[in-house]
Amino acid sequence: MRIGTKSVLFGAHCFFLHPWFVAEAWRKLYGFPFDPRLWICFFIHDLGYVGKPNMDGPEGECHVEWGAGLAGWLFGDEWKNFCLYHSRYYAKKNGESPSRLCFADKLSFCLTPRWMYLPMVTATGEVREYLKNAQKADSGHWKPTGYDKRLWHAQLCVYMERWVKQHMDGKHDTWTDAGRNSSMDSGVWK
Repeated sequence: MRIGTKSVLFGAHCFFLHPWFVAEAWRKLYGFPFDPRLWICFFIHDLGYVGKPNMDGPEGECHVEWGAGLAGWLFGDEWKNFCLYHSRYYAKKNGESPSRLCFADKLSFCLTPRWMYLPMVTATGEVREYLKNAQKADSGHWKPTGYDKRLWHAQLCVYMERWVKQHMDGKHDTWTDAGRNSSMDSGVWK
């Protein structure tokens, strides 16, 4: 079973847990999500990881396209872009601003308890890719963490909270490297 599928079934993007944390992050940022289209997007935005051989490689980066296609088919182009640009890397690579879903999605990481998150990403194996990628810095806002999962998780929570706070008002994102390149097999950026 490929790592993207494992992530959706029982990892960081678990289809029956992650959407609830996204919804809670949305509530904290924008108020209660009354629009049923939001709830559908919370549940479909990461399903494109199914079948992907990596999380952050070129294939994993394209995971946004599946949920965006479904949202667009159901609700139109505005909702397609809402899902498509929930990835800050995908948005920046395409010269677009991250969607509001991006900010809720990134903050949801901080709301997922470490005692739950770390066993999930360890069981799927995705933590190896995350830790390897954490050894490089896109900007001065990230300091390589070594391979300590707890240190990485704690630092990423702080980083994501700061990134959301700094950029959710539309400020230009200087933290995210849109030109990163990846190995096709491992998903680890060169």
